[in-house]
Amino acid sequence: MFNKKKNNDKEENIMNTEQPLENTTPENIENPDAENNQEEVIELSAEEKLQAEVQQLNDKYLRMYAEFDNYKRRTQKERVELLQTAGKDIIVSLLPVLDDFDRALKAMETATDVAPVKEGILLVNNKLKNLLAQKGLKEVDSINNDFNTDYHEAITNVPAPTEKLKGKVIDEVEKGYTLNDNVIRFAKVVVGA
Repeated sequence: MFNKKKNNDKEENIMNTEQPLENTTPENIENPDAENNQEEVIELSAEEKLQAEVQQLNDKYLRMYAEFDNYKRRTQKERVELLQTAGKDIIVSLLPVLDDFDRALKAMETATDVAPVKEGILLVNNKLKNLLAQKGLKEVDSINNDFNTDYHEAITNVPAPTEKLKGKVIDEVEKGYTLNDNVIRFAKVVVGA
């Protein structure tokens, strides 16, 4: 009986060792430090994600700031170049008129008859006026029109020769001009009082 009991005990031990160890895996072992470590890992990963996102946004901000700074520099440079060459097309179109004036001056030196020189000067004058008209320049029509402060600058008032000319422009001392319907020079006029 005693031997039987020993055999039974041995069999129980063998059976105990043959049974799979339940609740002995690292997940199932009750360890409060392990749970804290998992929470810390989760918190660290969330913190790391936020830091990475902050770094990414900061990098994006710096790139956009640099791009905007480059844009400002480029537009400022373009503006300076535009101001330096703004009148280039007008100057280029005026060069033929300048050449015509040079030819007229040479012709005046050797001319014995004034009529052809006068005709040449009139042609150059018409060419210049047509060129400026193509660019949007218009003369302000003043004489015998009502005095208008939007287009005229009164130099003096003189007694009107007739009742009809009171408040009207009698004489024009200097022509006025508009460029694309904007006054660029007021006409200096004498007004009838």
